[in-house]
Amino acid sequence: MENFSELIENRRSMRKFTSDELTQEEVVALLKVGLMSPSSKRTNCWQFIAVDDKEVLKKLSLCKEQSASFIADAALAIVVVADPLASDVWIEDASIASIIIQLQAEDLGLGSCWVQVRERFTAEGIPSDEYVRNLLDVPLQLQVLSVIAVGHKGMERKPFNEEHLQWEKIHINKYGGK
Repeated sequence: MENFSELIENRRSMRKFTSDELTQEEVVALLKVGLMSPSSKRTNCWQFIAVDDKEVLKKLSLCKEQSASFIADAALAIVVVADPLASDVWIEDASIASIIIQLQAEDLGLGSCWVQVRERFTAEGIPSDEYVRNLLDVPLQLQVLSVIAVGHKGMERKPFNEEHLQWEKIHINKYGGK
């Protein structure tokens, strides 16, 4: 990437991956930026579970009724969890870490996609966070926010088209701008 603006334009959700594995350096780079992510009062309430086992990835892809099946084809899934007792803004902190990981993936030329777990359900009606907690032995005090699926891009996506920017959603000084 030439600059941050280009990175943002090119980062698109990727739900199709090749069968190529990630290098150890790529995995470390992804996890390192998670650990460097900002958090309120530097509580670092987030934790990350790196999943590269194909059988576990297949099971993890069942964490939601829809929109998670591509996890099975990812080279890596990073499950983002956080401790609500460590920070009252754990959702925000874990969300920031999730997107920072996605931006690092794009910078490495990899594809990624956020899978929302919190407040979602499996096809059987089980809360998605409970499903992931049981699958990965997540301690009870931690909450599961998201799964970031990462892999080599299995298709090309066009950069974000600036013509679709919704400038009407920008307000100056007060809502409505008048």
